[in-house]
Amino acid sequence: METIPAKHILHRNKSTEWFGCDHTMNLYRGCCHGCIYCDSRSDCYHNDKFDQVRVKADALRILRDDLARKVRPALICTGSMSDPYNPFETKLLYTRRSLELTDAFQCGVAIATKGDCIVRDIDILTSIQTHSPAICKITLTTLDEELAKKIEPRAPSPARRLEAVRQLAAAGLFTGILLMPVLPFLEDFSENITNLLEAVADAGAKFVYPFFGVTMRQGQREYFLQHLDKAFPDGESLSQCYLARYGDRYVCTCPNSSKLWALFSQTCRELGLLYEMKHIVSAATRPYEDRQLSFF
Repeated sequence: METIPAKHILHRNKSTEWFGCDHTMNLYRGCCHGCIYCDSRSDCYHNDKFDQVRVKADALRILRDDLARKVRPALICTGSMSDPYNPFETKLLYTRRSLELTDAFQCGVAIATKGDCIVRDIDILTSIQTHSPAICKITLTTLDEELAKKIEPRAPSPARRLEAVRQLAAAGLFTGILLMPVLPFLEDFSENITNLLEAVADAGAKFVYPFFGVTMRQGQREYFLQHLDKAFPDGESLSQCYLARYGDRYVCTCPNSSKLWALFSQTCRELGLLYEMKHIVSAATRPYEDRQLSFF
């Protein structure tokens, strides 16, 4: 595997709004899941080999040194730019070793992934949860296996991700769903939302955090629209539908986002699922109230 240089692995966030995290960690660069909508393809990130997974050279030593310099325990987000549970992780174990370091330095973690390999690390995540938040976020936007193969061609299937939620929740970990992006004209219908919410609630999820729409900016927009028409060649051109409605807009919300939100929020309340960030963060950090001043 190709390596790339890095000076630091742990980076301080400007805000703690995203799941209460004050630091971000990415050991890998690039992703091989092939999701056609991924914002990380955008030109602004200067990653011309996005579909190739590369690892940051000497990442674990650098992370250890970054953690050793912390005077307060961090709450670390990972998975923001590349999936920490890509297929190479099963042999390389970089994510697992990073979690061991996170645990050793008494820090918390919030993981975003489509990789069901996360269940391998239940033992370490459970250990972290004894002293700090351990938030498991599985991205899942549809239960339709055929649709998922078209928009996320090399990611684990929805069924595998749902099973990962079930195992993480059964282990007592604070687990939920990132329902994003909800693709306009493909996933933005009531049945998709209600079926998914009922399934994840049954699997033991505590929360679902949504975005009813998709983002498109330079680089990623062109890739997304091109692959939309390849994946859905029959009927009206989806790329033309997107361009007609959104043009060069960055934030592209679903045409029926208001109705979807009303349905979503009502269904979440009925199923006992948290869906507002302030409530999710509060529930995740409440057991550690004596340490919250240190975290935030």
